Formats: sequence, C-alpha cells, structure tokens
Amino acid sequence: MSKIGIMGGTFDPIHIGHLIAAETARELCGLQEVWFIPSYGPPLKANEPGVSGLHRFEMVCEATRSNPAFRVLDIELKRGGISYSYDTALELQKQNPNDSFAYIIGSDRINDLPEWHKIEQLAAKVSFIGLERPGTPIQLAALPNYLQERVMLIPMPAIDISSTMIRSKLDSGHSARYLVPDLVNSYMRRHMLYES
Repeated sequence: MSKIGIMGGTFDPIHIGHLIAAETARELCGLQEVWFIPSYGPPLKANEPGVSGLHRFEMVCEATRSNPAFRVLDIELKRGGISYSYDTALELQKQNPNDSFAYIIGSDRINDLPEWHKIEQLAAKVSFIGLERPGTPIQLAALPNYLQERVMLIPMPAIDISSTMIRSKLDSGHSARYLVPDLVNSYMRRHMLYES
C-alpha cells in the first residue's frame, strides 16, 4: 500500500510555498508521492479562481515537472462544479484501492475542517497533514475528537507567500520572480496572466 499526499486548491497561481509544503509533508510523513489536484470551484472561497482551469492546470504541471514524486491530476477540473474533497476522495479510492490518502493542508484549512462538506465521512476515508502557516496557529484542541485523531501536525518553514499576494503584485505591474518557479513565471508572462 502506498501512502499518497493530496495537495488540493485553486493554485491561482501555484507558488513556491505550495511546493515547499508538499515536499516537507512528503519527507516528514513518508509519502510515496504527492498528487496536486487543481479545483474547478472551491467550496470555501469566494470570487475564485481568477484564470481558467486549463491555465491553472498547466502552471501546476510546469511547477512540478522536475520532481518525480509529484503528479498532477485534472479530476476536479473534469468533474466541474464545486470541488468537494469528499467526492475526490471517493474517486481516488475507487481508482486506487490499495493506496491510502492524506490531505496536506495549511493551518487556516485545519481550523475550518468542521465546515467541510461531509467532513465526518471524509475523515473516515482519509487523514490530514497540517502545516502551520505564519500568523495562523492551529487550534487542534478546538476540533471534534474524530478530527483530532485524523490530523498529523508537522513543522513548516515560515514562508509567508500567497496566491492573492502574487496576483496583486502582477496586477500592479510588479514581478513574481522567485515567488513562483521560473517555468510558472515564464508561463504567466507568455499568456499575460493576472496583468491589469
């Protein structure tokens, strides 16, 4: 049985913080691979994503190309609608019955786990790897017992980068160089993404 980490999100755009989080989780939790799954429509974020699913998918492919332990799946983009982790977990388990899955999520997402769609059923199928983000401490004791048992906390390098900040910089005419992988930066410039 392989233990697979799942990195979900809009990746609008993907940045080095996402990659560092994935690699940190892979190493510290003994994951065989990390699968990146760009969402079609995130359930807990308003007014996102900003660019098309195709562009976001291609940027994730560019960002992960050099790491053989990283894969990119388009199952949520193909499914369309609101991208619920529960639906994705069902699909992944059906396609990969011999693997176990752990969602890699930041402290903001850990704290709002009780709001996730069908969270009790999801927590029975997958575990969660929690990465503490700067300025957002994880309130593990505030979670229901069934969730506390399914969350593994690991240290994360303090990298205060967000996709929102990158979009704002690009919209203002500033560079995102070194905040995103070079191949992603080239892709964004080539397609004039996030420019005003």
